[in-house]
Amino acid sequence: MAAVVMSYYCKPSPFLGHFPSYLAKSSSRQVAGTAVQESKISALFWGSKKSVQPKELDVSVSLQDSILTGSGLEVIFDGPTEFGIFFLLVLAANCNLVGFKFRGGLEKQITPKRISLSIISSISEVSSHEWDACNLDATGPDKFNPFLSHGFLSSLEESRSAVKDTGWMPSHIVAKDESDNVLGVVPLYLKSHSYGEFVFDHSWADAYYGFGSRYYPKFQCCVPFTPVTGPRILVRNTPFRDQLFDVLVSALKDLAAKSQVSSLHITFPTEKEWHMLKEKGFLQRIGMQYHWKNRNYKNFDEFLMDMKQSKRKNIRQERKKVSTQNLSMKRLRGYEIKARHWDTFYSFYRNTTDNKFDLIIETFFSLLSTKILLL
Repeated sequence: MAAVVMSYYCKPSPFLGHFPSYLAKSSSRQVAGTAVQESKISALFWGSKKSVQPKELDVSVSLQDSILTGSGLEVIFDGPTEFGIFFLLVLAANCNLVGFKFRGGLEKQITPKRISLSIISSISEVSSHEWDACNLDATGPDKFNPFLSHGFLSSLEESRSAVKDTGWMPSHIVAKDESDNVLGVVPLYLKSHSYGEFVFDHSWADAYYGFGSRYYPKFQCCVPFTPVTGPRILVRNTPFRDQLFDVLVSALKDLAAKSQVSSLHITFPTEKEWHMLKEKGFLQRIGMQYHWKNRNYKNFDEFLMDMKQSKRKNIRQERKKVSTQNLSMKRLRGYEIKARHWDTFYSFYRNTTDNKFDLIIETFFSLLSTKILLL
Protein backbone atom coordinates (compact mmCIF):
# COMPACT_ATOMS: atom_id res chain seq x y z
CA MET A 1 0.00 0.00 0.00
CA ALA A 2 1.32 3.44 -0.86
CA ALA A 3 2.39 5.61 2.04
CA VAL A 4 0.50 8.66 3.18
CA VAL A 5 2.57 11.58 4.40
CA MET A 6 1.06 14.10 6.76
CA SER A 7 1.94 16.68 9.34
CA TYR A 8 -0.06 17.27 12.52
CA TYR A 9 -2.67 19.55 11.02
CA CYS A 10 -5.26 18.30 8.51
CA LYS A 11 -8.27 19.23 6.40
CA PRO A 12 -11.43 17.19 5.68
CA SER A 13 -10.60 14.09 3.66
CA PRO A 14 -11.63 13.82 0.01
CA PHE A 15 -10.42 10.20 0.10
CA LEU A 16 -12.66 9.02 2.93
CA GLY A 17 -15.78 10.65 1.57
CA HIS A 18 -18.34 12.81 3.35
CA PHE A 19 -19.38 12.42 6.98
CA PRO A 20 -22.41 13.56 8.98
CA SER A 21 -21.80 16.84 10.78
CA TYR A 22 -21.91 15.20 14.20
CA LEU A 23 -18.89 13.01 13.41
CA ALA A 24 -15.32 14.17 13.87
CA LYS A 25 -13.70 15.19 10.62
CA SER A 26 -10.90 12.99 9.44
CA SER A 27 -7.64 14.08 7.91
CA SER A 28 -6.76 14.72 4.32
CA ARG A 29 -4.91 11.90 2.67
CA GLN A 30 -2.66 11.90 -0.34
CA VAL A 31 -1.94 8.49 -1.83
CA ALA A 32 1.17 8.40 -3.97
CA GLY A 33 1.78 5.98 -6.80
CA THR A 34 -1.55 4.09 -6.57
CA ALA A 35 -4.83 5.46 -7.85
CA VAL A 36 -7.58 5.25 -5.24
CA GLN A 37 -11.22 5.46 -6.23
CA GLU A 38 -13.18 7.98 -4.20
CA SER A 39 -16.42 6.91 -2.55
CA LYS A 40 -19.01 8.43 -0.27
CA ILE A 41 -19.22 6.69 3.08
CA SER A 42 -21.51 7.70 5.92
CA ALA A 43 -20.69 4.99 8.50
CA LEU A 44 -17.00 4.38 8.18
CA PHE A 45 -16.04 3.84 11.81
CA TRP A 46 -18.38 0.93 12.57
CA GLY A 47 -18.13 -2.79 11.95
CA SER A 48 -15.74 -5.57 12.88
CA LYS A 49 -12.01 -4.96 12.61
CA LYS A 50 -9.64 -7.36 10.95
CA SER A 51 -6.79 -8.74 13.00
CA VAL A 52 -3.54 -7.22 11.81
CA GLN A 53 -0.07 -8.21 12.89
CA PRO A 54 2.44 -5.34 13.19
CA LYS A 55 5.01 -5.43 10.44
CA GLU A 56 8.72 -5.40 11.22
CA LEU A 57 10.85 -2.61 9.81
CA ASP A 58 13.32 -3.93 7.29
CA VAL A 59 16.54 -2.44 8.67
CA SER A 60 18.24 -3.24 5.38
CA VAL A 61 16.23 -0.50 3.69
CA SER A 62 18.78 1.90 2.26
CA LEU A 63 18.40 5.62 1.74
CA GLN A 64 19.93 7.32 -1.27
CA ASP A 65 23.05 9.45 -0.81
CA SER A 66 22.87 13.09 -1.91
CA ILE A 67 25.25 15.76 -3.18
CA LEU A 68 24.87 19.18 -1.55
CA THR A 69 26.25 22.13 -3.49
CA GLY A 70 25.47 25.07 -1.22
CA SER A 71 24.34 28.45 -2.50
CA GLY A 72 25.33 32.12 -2.37
CA LEU A 73 28.35 33.30 -0.37
CA GLU A 74 29.79 32.49 3.02
CA VAL A 75 32.06 35.03 4.73
CA ILE A 76 34.61 33.92 7.33
CA PHE A 77 36.54 36.98 8.56
CA ASP A 78 39.90 36.49 10.23
CA GLY A 79 40.91 39.98 11.36
CA PRO A 80 39.28 43.07 12.90
CA THR A 81 40.94 45.59 10.56
CA GLU A 82 38.93 48.65 9.55
CA PHE A 83 39.22 47.72 5.86
CA GLY A 84 38.07 44.20 6.57
CA ILE A 85 35.05 45.39 8.51
CA PHE A 86 34.16 47.89 5.77
CA PHE A 87 34.53 45.21 3.09
CA LEU A 88 32.41 42.81 5.12
CA LEU A 89 29.62 45.36 5.53
CA VAL A 90 29.59 46.17 1.81
CA LEU A 91 29.60 42.49 0.92
CA ALA A 92 26.82 41.73 3.39
CA ALA A 93 24.68 44.51 1.96
CA ASN A 94 24.90 43.13 -1.56
CA CYS A 95 25.20 39.35 -1.21
CA ASN A 96 23.59 36.34 0.35
CA LEU A 97 26.40 35.28 2.67
CA VAL A 98 26.43 31.52 2.17
CA GLY A 99 28.60 29.47 -0.16
CA PHE A 100 32.05 31.14 -0.58
CA LYS A 101 34.80 31.59 1.99
CA PHE A 102 36.58 34.84 2.73
CA ARG A 103 39.82 34.77 4.67
CA GLY A 104 41.52 38.03 3.88
CA GLY A 105 40.12 37.69 0.34
CA LEU A 106 37.39 35.95 -1.63
CA GLU A 107 38.09 32.26 -2.23
CA LYS A 108 36.62 29.66 -4.52
CA GLN A 109 33.13 28.28 -4.10
CA ILE A 110 32.64 25.68 -1.37
CA THR A 111 33.28 22.12 -2.49
CA PRO A 112 30.06 20.10 -2.83
CA LYS A 113 29.45 17.61 -0.03
CA ARG A 114 28.32 14.03 -0.38
CA ILE A 115 25.77 13.24 2.29
CA SER A 116 25.13 9.66 3.38
CA LEU A 117 21.90 8.77 5.15
CA SER A 118 21.37 5.91 7.57
CA ILE A 119 18.67 4.53 9.86
CA ILE A 120 19.74 3.78 13.42
CA SER A 121 17.86 1.56 15.85
CA SER A 122 19.05 3.48 18.91
CA ILE A 123 20.02 7.06 19.59
CA SER A 124 23.08 5.69 21.38
CA GLU A 125 24.61 5.16 17.92
CA VAL A 126 25.08 8.94 17.75
CA SER A 127 27.12 10.81 20.34
CA SER A 128 25.29 13.26 22.57
CA HIS A 129 27.61 16.02 21.37
CA GLU A 130 26.70 15.50 17.71
CA TRP A 131 22.96 15.08 18.30
CA ASP A 132 22.71 18.10 20.59
CA ALA A 133 24.70 20.21 18.13
CA CYS A 134 21.98 19.56 15.55
CA ASN A 135 19.30 20.36 18.13
CA LEU A 136 21.03 23.57 19.18
CA ASP A 137 21.46 24.80 15.61
CA ALA A 138 17.83 23.95 14.80
CA THR A 139 16.40 25.88 17.75
CA GLY A 140 19.01 28.55 18.43
CA PRO A 141 21.07 28.87 21.64
CA ASP A 142 18.41 30.96 23.37
CA LYS A 143 15.64 28.43 22.68
CA PHE A 144 17.36 25.10 23.23
CA ASN A 145 14.69 22.40 23.42
CA PRO A 146 15.50 19.90 26.22
CA PHE A 147 12.89 17.42 24.97
CA LEU A 148 14.83 17.01 21.72
CA SER A 149 18.12 16.54 23.52
CA HIS A 150 20.12 13.33 23.41
CA GLY A 151 19.77 13.02 27.19
CA PHE A 152 15.97 13.09 27.14
CA LEU A 153 15.50 10.76 24.17
CA SER A 154 18.19 8.31 25.28
CA SER A 155 16.60 8.14 28.74
CA LEU A 156 13.34 7.08 27.10
CA GLU A 157 15.16 4.30 25.26
CA GLU A 158 17.38 3.13 28.11
CA SER A 159 14.43 3.00 30.52
CA ARG A 160 12.57 0.84 27.96
CA SER A 161 9.83 3.47 27.74
CA ALA A 162 10.23 4.08 23.99
CA VAL A 163 11.47 0.83 22.47
CA LYS A 164 10.15 -1.87 20.15
CA ASP A 165 8.57 -3.86 23.00
CA THR A 166 6.39 -0.89 23.98
CA GLY A 167 5.39 -0.06 20.41
CA TRP A 168 8.01 2.65 19.86
CA MET A 169 10.73 1.20 17.63
CA PRO A 170 13.50 3.83 17.23
CA SER A 171 14.25 4.40 13.55
CA HIS A 172 16.11 7.70 13.66
CA ILE A 173 17.57 9.10 10.44
CA VAL A 174 21.14 10.43 10.51
CA ALA A 175 22.89 12.46 7.80
CA LYS A 176 26.71 12.47 7.66
CA ASP A 177 29.28 14.03 5.34
CA GLU A 178 32.38 12.35 3.87
CA SER A 179 34.32 13.04 7.07
CA ASP A 180 31.68 11.25 9.16
CA ASN A 181 30.44 14.52 10.68
CA VAL A 182 26.77 14.44 11.67
CA LEU A 183 25.00 17.30 9.89
CA GLY A 184 21.39 16.36 10.51
CA VAL A 185 19.16 14.02 12.53
CA VAL A 186 15.46 13.19 12.66
CA PRO A 187 13.82 11.57 15.72
CA LEU A 188 11.65 8.86 14.19
CA TYR A 189 9.76 5.85 15.53
CA LEU A 190 7.95 2.91 13.97
CA LYS A 191 4.69 2.70 15.92
CA SER A 192 2.42 -0.30 16.44
CA HIS A 193 -0.24 1.80 18.22
CA SER A 194 -1.24 5.44 18.73
CA TYR A 195 -0.69 5.84 22.47
CA GLY A 196 1.63 8.47 23.92
CA GLU A 197 1.31 10.85 20.96
CA PHE A 198 -1.39 13.26 22.22
CA VAL A 199 -2.77 13.23 18.68
CA PHE A 200 -5.82 11.04 18.32
CA ASP A 201 -5.99 9.10 15.08
CA HIS A 202 -7.84 5.99 16.24
CA SER A 203 -10.69 6.80 13.86
CA TRP A 204 -8.16 6.71 11.02
CA ALA A 205 -7.12 3.23 12.12
CA ASP A 206 -10.79 2.21 12.17
CA ALA A 207 -11.15 3.57 8.66
CA TYR A 208 -8.18 1.57 7.40
CA TYR A 209 -9.44 -1.63 9.02
CA GLY A 210 -12.92 -0.98 7.66
CA PHE A 211 -11.42 -1.00 4.16
CA GLY A 212 -9.50 -4.18 4.93
CA SER A 213 -6.17 -2.32 5.09
CA ARG A 214 -3.50 -2.18 7.77
CA TYR A 215 -2.94 1.11 9.64
CA TYR A 216 -0.15 -0.09 11.91
CA PRO A 217 2.76 0.10 11.81
CA LYS A 218 3.13 3.75 10.96
CA PHE A 219 6.05 6.14 11.18
CA GLN A 220 5.88 8.85 13.84
CA CYS A 221 8.33 11.77 13.84
CA CYS A 222 7.95 13.25 17.31
CA VAL A 223 9.11 13.30 20.91
CA PRO A 224 7.40 10.38 22.69
CA PHE A 225 4.84 11.29 25.37
CA THR A 226 5.59 15.01 24.91
CA PRO A 227 3.05 17.30 23.16
CA VAL A 228 5.49 20.21 22.99
CA THR A 229 6.07 22.16 19.79
CA GLY A 230 9.60 22.08 18.45
CA PRO A 231 11.66 21.42 15.32
CA ARG A 232 11.56 17.88 14.01
CA ILE A 233 14.16 18.08 11.23
CA LEU A 234 17.34 18.94 13.13
CA VAL A 235 20.15 20.22 10.91
CA ARG A 236 23.45 21.95 11.54
CA ASN A 237 23.89 25.60 10.60
CA THR A 238 25.93 25.18 7.40
CA PRO A 239 25.77 26.63 3.88
CA PHE A 240 23.90 23.45 2.94
CA ARG A 241 21.25 23.77 5.63
CA ASP A 242 18.21 24.28 3.39
CA GLN A 243 19.31 21.57 0.98
CA LEU A 244 19.89 19.14 3.83
CA PHE A 245 16.41 19.86 5.20
CA ASP A 246 14.96 18.91 1.81
CA VAL A 247 17.11 15.77 1.67
CA LEU A 248 15.94 14.60 5.10
CA VAL A 249 12.29 15.24 4.27
CA SER A 250 12.69 13.27 1.04
CA ALA A 251 14.38 10.50 3.02
CA LEU A 252 11.41 10.32 5.39
CA LYS A 253 8.99 9.94 2.50
CA ASP A 254 11.27 7.46 0.74
CA LEU A 255 11.58 5.34 3.87
CA ALA A 256 7.81 5.31 4.38
CA ALA A 257 7.26 4.17 0.79
CA LYS A 258 9.94 1.47 0.87
CA SER A 259 8.76 0.16 4.22
CA GLN A 260 5.16 0.01 2.94
CA VAL A 261 3.73 1.54 6.09
CA SER A 262 0.30 3.12 6.04
CA SER A 263 1.44 6.63 6.85
CA LEU A 264 4.12 9.01 8.07
CA HIS A 265 3.20 11.57 10.73
CA ILE A 266 5.18 14.61 11.88
CA THR A 267 3.52 15.96 15.00
CA PHE A 268 3.96 19.24 16.86
CA PRO A 269 6.48 20.76 14.40
CA THR A 270 7.28 24.45 14.42
CA GLU A 271 5.08 26.77 12.40
CA LYS A 272 7.94 27.30 9.95
CA GLU A 273 8.33 23.55 9.43
CA TRP A 274 4.58 23.16 9.11
CA HIS A 275 4.53 25.49 6.11
CA MET A 276 7.72 24.02 4.61
CA LEU A 277 6.38 20.48 4.91
CA LYS A 278 3.22 21.48 3.08
CA GLU A 279 5.39 22.61 0.18
CA LYS A 280 7.01 19.17 0.24
CA GLY A 281 3.70 17.41 -0.27
CA PHE A 282 2.63 16.84 3.33
CA LEU A 283 -1.02 17.26 4.22
CA GLN A 284 -1.82 19.56 7.11
CA ARG A 285 -4.03 18.72 10.03
CA ILE A 286 -5.16 21.31 12.56
CA GLY A 287 -5.75 19.98 16.05
CA MET A 288 -7.12 21.56 19.21
CA GLN A 289 -5.51 22.17 22.58
CA TYR A 290 -6.68 24.08 25.63
CA HIS A 291 -4.29 26.68 27.02
CA TRP A 292 -4.81 28.83 30.09
CA LYS A 293 -3.77 32.46 29.64
CA ASN A 294 -3.42 35.13 32.27
CA ARG A 295 -5.84 37.94 31.45
CA ASN A 296 -3.80 40.44 33.42
CA TYR A 297 -5.20 39.27 36.74
CA LYS A 298 -3.77 41.30 39.59
CA ASN A 299 -4.19 38.47 42.10
CA PHE A 300 -5.79 35.07 42.57
CA ASP A 301 -9.07 36.50 43.85
CA GLU A 302 -9.44 38.51 40.67
CA PHE A 303 -8.93 35.31 38.69
CA LEU A 304 -11.68 33.61 40.71
CA MET A 305 -14.11 36.43 39.94
CA ASP A 306 -14.21 35.23 36.33
CA MET A 307 -15.81 31.98 37.51
CA LYS A 308 -19.29 31.05 38.60
CA GLN A 309 -20.04 31.39 42.30
CA SER A 310 -20.16 27.62 42.85
CA LYS A 311 -16.71 27.10 41.33
CA ARG A 312 -15.24 29.95 43.35
CA LYS A 313 -16.62 28.38 46.51
CA ASN A 314 -15.18 24.93 45.71
CA ILE A 315 -11.72 26.28 44.94
CA ARG A 316 -11.59 28.37 48.10
CA GLN A 317 -12.63 25.39 50.20
CA GLU A 318 -9.94 23.22 48.61
CA ARG A 319 -7.28 25.85 49.26
CA LYS A 320 -8.34 26.11 52.91
CA LYS A 321 -7.80 22.36 53.31
CA VAL A 322 -4.24 22.72 52.02
CA SER A 323 -3.45 25.50 54.49
CA THR A 324 -4.45 23.29 57.43
CA GLN A 325 -2.03 20.49 56.50
CA ASN A 326 1.13 22.36 57.50
CA LEU A 327 2.74 21.88 54.11
CA SER A 328 5.95 23.63 53.13
CA MET A 329 7.60 24.13 49.76
CA LYS A 330 11.27 23.63 49.01
CA ARG A 331 13.02 23.99 45.67
CA LEU A 332 15.57 21.31 44.83
CA ARG A 333 18.26 21.73 42.19
CA GLY A 334 20.22 19.07 40.33
CA TYR A 335 22.32 17.06 42.80
CA GLU A 336 19.86 17.88 45.62
CA ILE A 337 17.25 15.63 43.99
CA LYS A 338 17.68 12.17 45.49
CA ALA A 339 16.24 8.78 44.52
CA ARG A 340 13.46 9.12 47.09
CA HIS A 341 12.35 12.36 45.47
CA TRP A 342 12.14 10.69 42.06
CA ASP A 343 10.17 7.81 43.59
CA THR A 344 7.66 10.28 44.99
CA PHE A 345 7.54 12.20 41.73
CA TYR A 346 6.81 8.98 39.85
CA SER A 347 3.91 8.18 42.17
CA PHE A 348 2.48 11.63 41.39
CA TYR A 349 2.92 10.94 37.67
CA ARG A 350 0.98 7.69 38.03
CA ASN A 351 -1.77 9.47 39.95
CA THR A 352 -2.42 11.77 36.98
CA THR A 353 -3.84 8.75 35.15
CA ASP A 354 -5.37 7.05 38.21
CA ASN A 355 -2.65 4.41 37.96
CA LYS A 356 -4.26 2.96 34.82
CA PHE A 357 -1.43 3.74 32.44
CA ASP A 358 2.30 3.44 32.80
CA LEU A 359 3.60 4.87 29.54
CA ILE A 360 6.86 6.11 31.03
CA ILE A 361 8.87 3.57 33.01
CA GLU A 362 9.98 4.63 36.48
CA THR A 363 13.72 4.41 35.75
CA PHE A 364 13.33 7.12 33.12
CA PHE A 365 13.26 9.84 35.75
CA SER A 366 16.40 8.70 37.56
CA LEU A 367 18.22 8.32 34.22
CA LEU A 368 17.13 11.81 33.21
CA SER A 369 18.66 13.29 36.35
CA THR A 370 22.08 11.96 35.31
CA LYS A 371 21.87 13.25 31.73
CA ILE A 372 20.22 16.68 31.92
CA LEU A 373 21.10 19.57 34.19
CA LEU A 374 18.02 20.27 36.31
CA LEU A 375 17.62 23.80 37.62
